[in-house]
Order: sequence, then structure tokens, then C-alpha cells
Amino acid sequence: MSSPVALFVYDRLDTTRATMQALFANTLASDTDLYVFSDGGRDEASWRRVNHVRDYLHSVYLREVGEQHLLRSMTIIERPRNIYLEQNIIQGVSYVLQRHDTIIVLEDDIVTSPYFLQYMDEAFSLYRDVPRVMHVAGFTHLDLMKPDSETQTPYYFTPHMSGWGWGTWRDRWERHFVHYQSRSEAMDGLDASDADRMQYGGVFPCLQHLDRSPIPWDVCWEIAIYRAHGLCLTPGHTLVRNVGLHRGTHFLAFDILQRYEYDRPPLSHPLLLQRCENPQADPVIEAAFANAIRDWGIRYTLLGKVVRCFYLFLKPKK
Repeated sequence: MSSPVALFVYDRLDTTRATMQALFANTLASDTDLYVFSDGGRDEASWRRVNHVRDYLHSVYLREVGEQHLLRSMTIIERPRNIYLEQNIIQGVSYVLQRHDTIIVLEDDIVTSPYFLQYMDEAFSLYRDVPRVMHVAGFTHLDLMKPDSETQTPYYFTPHMSGWGWGTWRDRWERHFVHYQSRSEAMDGLDASDADRMQYGGVFPCLQHLDRSPIPWDVCWEIAIYRAHGLCLTPGHTLVRNVGLHRGTHFLAFDILQRYEYDRPPLSHPLLLQRCENPQADPVIEAAFANAIRDWGIRYTLLGKVVRCFYLFLKPKK
């Protein structure tokens, strides 16, 4: 039996449908238990969209799961009110890990490779007894498997977690995850050099989100992995694609101004893993990540650079 999948949805029917259809196409889908956590609406308009998503989920359950057996099982948990993304994910992950030893997490805009579940299950099996490996990522900002590359790197280890299609083990999550309530709590015992390492010298300013309320779950997990000197197993080419960058559609208004360097199709063949007895982060790959994530991975076209210069010039100074 494959590891269970927790899917977190809100009010985007188009991306939810794309995410579900890609999941059904996975090689291990029929052996997989799916838990869908549907957050409630915030107002009348969002409740209408939420209900459209829920109608779709129930139709999927009756038609594609009940009759065609595309999944081993499907459980739908509908929140009676809006508890926001952070609590939906944190509570949902805890719910699944009370029932299973591992979990695979998707949000409603993550389209997976047909071999994504296979890769996740293999990683869970290989590193079950290696507690330093705390997180398995399906996404990478890098492309280390280009056909013209001198060396092919099918996977690597990094302290940086990715929340676009990921998984972990019950013991890692229960032992290390803390949903911090303030910046001071999150950074207790850490200094400026720790912040610099976590933020790759400032090009990945994830800690700025510590001033948000609530603090995003993924920033808390990033800090937890860092505190534990943990590592994240990451593919050399992405096995997922975020189709919600422009709410599921690459609008021309954005394409003529900018592109996302990491926005590429998922791997179209199986990614075979081998156990590494002494997993370590590679400084060369870490430097490549720091370069790729610069400016959040956004690369501007010539027109985009001109528009951005005007915007920065006209932007009110604080």
C-alpha cells in the first residue's frame, strides 16, 4: 500500500481539478488513500466557490473512486468555517499522521508527474531509519538532469525544504514541528549567522514571514529542519508543477513582462533512488540554489525591466 496523500483545497475549482486528474494518473494511485481537507469560505462569494469545489469532490468520489477504483480510498473533510491555510494544513497533517507512519502533502495547484507517488514511497522506504533526512521534496528550483549536462544528478540533499508536493515521517513531524507564534519564539537561540545561512546570504528572505500572523507553516518547518541539522531529499528535476502561479493560467500580461525560472514540466519518467549511507548537502548545489532563487526566481524580459524601473521610480518612498 502506498503512503497516504493529504490534499488541501479551498475555492479554486480549475486547479483542484488539474491536481486531482494528475494524481489519478500516477502509477500507484490505485494503492493510495486520499484525504481531502476542504477549508470553509470567508464570505458569501467565497462560500459559493468553495461549494463548487466540494460538489466536484463528491462527484469524483462517486464516479471515479467508487466506480472506477482510481484510488484505494478517498476521505473528504469539510471545514464548517474558514480556518485559514496554516491551520488547515497543520491540523490535516496531524490527522493523517495519527493514522499512518508517513504522509504526502499536496495543495490544490500542484500537478504531479505520473511517477511522483512512486518516488515518494521509495524515498520513505530508503530513509525510514535515517532520522537526519526529515523531508522529501517533489519540487526543485534547479534542473540538474539536463540532457546536455556533463553530470546527471538525479537527486540531492539540502537543508532547504520545498512545500510544493512533499512528504515526511510521523516521528520527524511530531518530534520537531512547532507552529511558532512570534518572531522571538521562532528565533530563540539562533543568531544573525543562523538567519544568514537559512536565507542563503539574503537571496532567500524566508524569515521576513515571521512577522505575519499566523506565521506560515512552511517557514516553521524550515526552521525546525535547520535546528535539527536535518536534510531534505530533493529530485534533480522537478516532479511537480505549480499551476497556480497565475491562478492556473499563464496570462499574456505576465508572460510579456516576466517568467519564473523554475516553472518547467515535471519529469516524464521514473526517478530511481539509491540509498546514500552518509547524506550531506553539496556546497556546489547550494550555491546554484542561491543563484536560482535570487529575486524569488523571477526573470524579467526587456519590457519587464523597463516597466519595473518605472514602477520603482514612481513607488512612494517610505
